[in-house]
Amino acid sequence: MTSASEPAQQPGAPHSTAEKLADLTDRYDKAVHAGSAAAVQKQHARGKKTARERLELLLDPGSFTEFDAFSRHRSSNFGLDANRPYGDGVVTGFGTVDGREVCVFSQDVTVFGGSLGEVYGEKIVKVLDFAAKTGRPIVGINEGGGARIQEGVVSLGLYAEIFRRNVQLSGVVPQISLIMGAAAGGHVYSPALTDFVVMVEGTSQMFITGPDVVRSVTGENVTLEELGGARTHNTRSGNAHYLAADEDDAISYVRELLSYLPPNNLTPAPIDPDLAPAHAESAGAGSAEITDADRSLDTLIPDSPNQPYDITVAIRAVLDEGEFLQVQELFAPNIVVGFGRVDGRGVGVVANQPQHLAGVLDIDASEKAARFVRTCDAFNIPVLTFVDVPGFLPGTDQEWNGIIRRGAKLIYAYAEATVPLITIITRKAYGGAYDVMGSKHLGADINLAWPTAQIAVMGADGAVNILYRKQIAAAADEHGADSEQVAALRKQLQTDYEDALTNPYIAADRGYVDAVIAPHATRAEVAKALRVLADKRESLPPKKHGNIPL
Repeated sequence: MTSASEPAQQPGAPHSTAEKLADLTDRYDKAVHAGSAAAVQKQHARGKKTARERLELLLDPGSFTEFDAFSRHRSSNFGLDANRPYGDGVVTGFGTVDGREVCVFSQDVTVFGGSLGEVYGEKIVKVLDFAAKTGRPIVGINEGGGARIQEGVVSLGLYAEIFRRNVQLSGVVPQISLIMGAAAGGHVYSPALTDFVVMVEGTSQMFITGPDVVRSVTGENVTLEELGGARTHNTRSGNAHYLAADEDDAISYVRELLSYLPPNNLTPAPIDPDLAPAHAESAGAGSAEITDADRSLDTLIPDSPNQPYDITVAIRAVLDEGEFLQVQELFAPNIVVGFGRVDGRGVGVVANQPQHLAGVLDIDASEKAARFVRTCDAFNIPVLTFVDVPGFLPGTDQEWNGIIRRGAKLIYAYAEATVPLITIITRKAYGGAYDVMGSKHLGADINLAWPTAQIAVMGADGAVNILYRKQIAAAADEHGADSEQVAALRKQLQTDYEDALTNPYIAADRGYVDAVIAPHATRAEVAKALRVLADKRESLPPKKHGNIPL
């Protein structure tokens, strides 16, 4: 059913109270069913929900309050005045998620293909302004084909108005974008400016120019999914933060994500009362109880420094109930980021992943971690860092594509953070990567090391080749480069180097590590550190803004 295009008053307008109430009901029914039945059926046939169905799934039942349900476009260009549906193709308002208020908008692809016009844009601007005024998170559900051509430059102007507010709200209230269908042209930049982007496998796409334009300009043949599909943006571009199996999964992820985020930057991160100790004097008591998961950490690190292991085992052992909500899990898997809780307190986790590229830092990993640390810092979420990093990835590809500049973003993120910073070195912490990964020198508050930690300028293999190259060369000349004597000499020199320089006690002696702890004590130590740092106060020098190496 399409909405009526009649003016506000016309012959036969209602006069009695009953007639006016009936008229209101009729108008609201038309607003709810603004898209045609055929368009809705087509949407469902694609396995997608309508704009209002998505809001019903996101928000607590009965909590939604709508803004501007009766707004209609004002354009008469190209016959638009003959079709003026209520709502103009976007549903806006506020409601609750698990009892916490959020502001929302949901774009309706069944009305004008979800294209953005003047009123459509004004409605989004209004709800963004309301989120700023009330200090509430904003969740945007996106699906649309770009600017409404019939409305001309006014559509472009409203895009920019939205972008400006996304920037103004950045770091003030959490902004989350759900991409539930195709988002093209100007529709993609607002999500790109938000904190988190969720896409659905098989039905979500984001692109500036579509495959046809790409083919005509560059001659490149590429499918819609290859160019801007959900998996592409989750694995290659890094534009998305979660790959959902379907729309229900996408919305479920957003609901869980919101549980870790405060409503705004002036509010502490939420504490789960079901997981927090009942009394202050018992805080940390539960964490002090050694569990089987804690004990498993004592055997997590292999004897061979080159053997991989799964760092998420350590992460889940430290977090309440082993629950860890990963962010950008499929992008730069050599570093892991996500949210969890310790004694009910929300934390952001950053960890090198030895199972992928030995946990090395490269361009993508550096930018992924830097953005996450800055997001946590913006919203008062402590950062817990697990370190097992052999260094930065070498190679011309990395150097030519800016590893110096882009790797420096991670330095910047840790150095400017004022939230509690807790770092655990589990194994390798080599070279400049040691500094970058939440070191004491960058401002971390509590730095812990396991006895398996190796903190040095470089690993034993590389160090021995430099420090003892003449001695090794002489032995090779005498016995042959592949001789048992040279192998034995090299092994002994590596052992001497490890004993002298790579153990954690040298760093502990200098105060670079606050304590060397048994792995099974990690959860208890982290809980105590979070408790003592809960009232941390640190400020940066006054400035307009820093100049992060973008």
